[in-house]
Amino acid sequence: MAEFTHFNDEGRAKMVDVGMKSETERTAVAAGRVLVNRETFDKIKTGGMKKGDVLGTAQIAGIMAAKKTSDIIPMCHPLMLTGIDIRFNMNEELLAVEIQAEVKCKGVTGVEMEALTAVSAAALTVYDMCKAVQKDMVIDEICLLSKKGGKSGDFYRK
Repeated sequence: MAEFTHFNDEGRAKMVDVGMKSETERTAVAAGRVLVNRETFDKIKTGGMKKGDVLGTAQIAGIMAAKKTSDIIPMCHPLMLTGIDIRFNMNEELLAVEIQAEVKCKGVTGVEMEALTAVSAAALTVYDMCKAVQKDMVIDEICLLSKKGGKSGDFYRK
């Protein structure tokens, strides 16, 4: 099992020891979107949802989720995050709430999972806040856009 990093000699899951790695500045940016209908789009845009401020609530949910990533993703290391920013774009043409999360830390392991978790939680919150108006919303296109720092180098989605 030596070629697998997350398994011990008995073939059981383990958290990788990153204690000997050097600290570096790390940044990850992830994105996703929620596809909605015209009524839902307009209510989000104008603040007309009965549950309240959809994007404000989704922003807080995304930040909270990034901070708790190691609690919900097995083998993720708890990280001391130094910055989290969630941005939204209301795409009129696609009737989509586009979500982008940027997460930063100075540490020994990357923040890709934190950025992806932030986007996922923000998207789920948009869905939750709007489900009384529309049940067939679609959450899609969740992906890593970029990562910087660490031994494996930088990554930019093409």
